[in-house]
Amino acid sequence: MSELASPVTTAEASPAPDGVADPRLREPAHHVAPEAIRYWAVKSLIGAVVQWLVVTGVYVFVIPDDWKIWAGPIAVTLVAISVVELAVVPQWRYRVHRWEVTDTAVYTRSGWLNREQRIAPLSRVQTVDSTRGPLMRAFHLASITVTTASAAGPITIDCLNFDVARRVVADLTEITSRTEGDAT
Repeated sequence: MSELASPVTTAEASPAPDGVADPRLREPAHHVAPEAIRYWAVKSLIGAVVQWLVVTGVYVFVIPDDWKIWAGPIAVTLVAISVVELAVVPQWRYRVHRWEVTDTAVYTRSGWLNREQRIAPLSRVQTVDSTRGPLMRAFHLASITVTTASAAGPITIDCLNFDVARRVVADLTEITSRTEGDAT
């Protein structure tokens, strides 16, 4: 299913042989927007440049000359790690981050080292919020936060195409308004 198609699907967990729904977490159907790769890369680059400036400043102005023989390789290692992070992490995150909204639940999978997979039944949804910082707006992206009555906290779907995010918020609002009760 294309990301620009209807963001709400009706697929559910496949039934187990005895006819009971399979209790395992299933894979969410949609990737985040492809623009997320560039967004995460630029966001990491901004952080890396700040890190490089701090490392350079400390190396030049703080480290005594007789310690620079040890500090130099450490500084180079820190810069090398951030370069690898810039090259690898955005692609990796794109492959891992997935989301789906059905008539009954919101499914997400996120992380790059530690992966988190969450399901929020729509009967537990309390609020649906959309966020767009300046960098996200530049990439035509938005994030959705679904607050539930869960002790684990809200579910966030990062880096959706802005138009898709608007439709998901509208669809979630419409679906959850049909549910009676106080979502607790």
